[in-house]
Amino acid sequence: MSKRQVKTDSGIEIRDVYRPSEYNYAAKLGDPGEYPYTRGVYPTMYRSRLWTMRQYAGFGTAAESNRRYKYLLSQGTTGLSVAFDLPTQMGYDSDHPMAEGEVGKVGVAIDTLADMETLFDGITLQTITTSMTINATAAILLCMYVAFAKKQKADLQKISGTVQNDILKEYIARGTYIYPPKQSMRLVTDVFAWCSEYLPNWNTISISGYHIREAGATAVQEVAFTLANAREYVSAAMNAGLSVDEFAPRLSFFFNAHNNFFEEVAKFRAARRLWAHIMKEEFHATNPDAMKLRFHAQTGGSTLTAQHIENNIPRVTLQALASVLGGAQSLHTNAKDEALALPTEESAQLALRAQQIIAYESGVADAVDPLAGSYFVESLTDEIEIRAQEYLRKIAALGGAVKAIEAQYYQNEIADSAYEYQKAIDAKEKIIVGVNEFTSVEKTEQNLLHIDDALRKEQVQRLTAVKKSRNAESVRQKLEAIKKSAEGKENLIPHILSAVEAYATIGEISDALRNVWGEHKE
Repeated sequence: MSKRQVKTDSGIEIRDVYRPSEYNYAAKLGDPGEYPYTRGVYPTMYRSRLWTMRQYAGFGTAAESNRRYKYLLSQGTTGLSVAFDLPTQMGYDSDHPMAEGEVGKVGVAIDTLADMETLFDGITLQTITTSMTINATAAILLCMYVAFAKKQKADLQKISGTVQNDILKEYIARGTYIYPPKQSMRLVTDVFAWCSEYLPNWNTISISGYHIREAGATAVQEVAFTLANAREYVSAAMNAGLSVDEFAPRLSFFFNAHNNFFEEVAKFRAARRLWAHIMKEEFHATNPDAMKLRFHAQTGGSTLTAQHIENNIPRVTLQALASVLGGAQSLHTNAKDEALALPTEESAQLALRAQQIIAYESGVADAVDPLAGSYFVESLTDEIEIRAQEYLRKIAALGGAVKAIEAQYYQNEIADSAYEYQKAIDAKEKIIVGVNEFTSVEKTEQNLLHIDDALRKEQVQRLTAVKKSRNAESVRQKLEAIKKSAEGKENLIPHILSAVEAYATIGEISDALRNVWGEHKE
């Protein structure tokens, strides 16, 4: 009887048996919390502190999202994660023609500091960590968060959280960029520099492989392309005069968790080891914290199926378990209905419960790195590292991440991988339960969350009221200061913060920079 050939989703061949005589990992691995951190960035991992359960949420108006945040906190969420609508991500106010049909649809609409005040009303920012998934307008949203924290009399030295601020992957995978890459990179490093002085506990970037994977990349490509982008950010920061040992400890990463369980666990381990070597050997970091890859994981949105949405519950649970066994510092679990709509309160609660059951009932958090020494897992870790290194060499030969993006290298590699993956599904070489196999009649009615188109009118009314109540001349002067700063080299963040505090809108601030820098056209 012939046996079938088995490969991971990245094309790594899986052998029948992995034998101990082939490996000597005891000498190679070290302990958790020790360089190169293959086994985790902290010595005791979840025995000392569980990962942050950070459910991604945001929709409609700031008031609606505020109610969802308070509900999630009451259900045991230990960190907040903000989703912004497309106009906010692209630097358009809710009354802009480009915002029509999109206000509040895929996240919360934020036009001014007044919206940020409503979004976090009744939530003490000094006592909660907040992650904001925002890139092109990251500096503006961070300034709004800081401005509200100041109104709460918070000690900025103690405020903690993360702003995604990863613009390079927008040119690769998502497209929510505004400015050309060079100017966008300046905003990124300005955030690095300002936060190192005024917001020292804030993660100034979350370098994202998540969206690269969602676009169709393999696990190997996700690791390689993410770390190549990270290299670019580190180089840009050092070229701007920042010390690697001072800013690198505040870098964080954001990875996807897909269905191929052991490959995903190995991917996280390989990424940690690769990054430690890059930071020590290429950038000559001496601070151990500058070499540690700390990451947030989110279960794979592209793996969710619109057919038989209940099947997404075991999918997400397995993905979450892979993230935990891979050593994630924080985790978001997708809701079962997210292939069709934003999650309902009920489905968001169920997604959170998956994390809590893993944390408190499964026992997997009791041992530090329980899969260490598995011949299969360690072999996969090595193979992913080797294959990712080959991509890193190719990108370096092209001149780095920005040059590779401009040459469409990333985009073409991802497109090829996505095409091959879809071909495998179409040919039933890859089975998706309930889609191309094991299908059955399902109920047609679903309890889905619907965003009313009328909310744009409400949001515009609030925006108009803010504009009428503010000091228009003060706003004009502060926007002019942003333009002048953009023409030179001084740090933009103090000027953006000043404009935000005067209730300048996200669109006005973005336009001030557009007027100087222009827009990127692919």
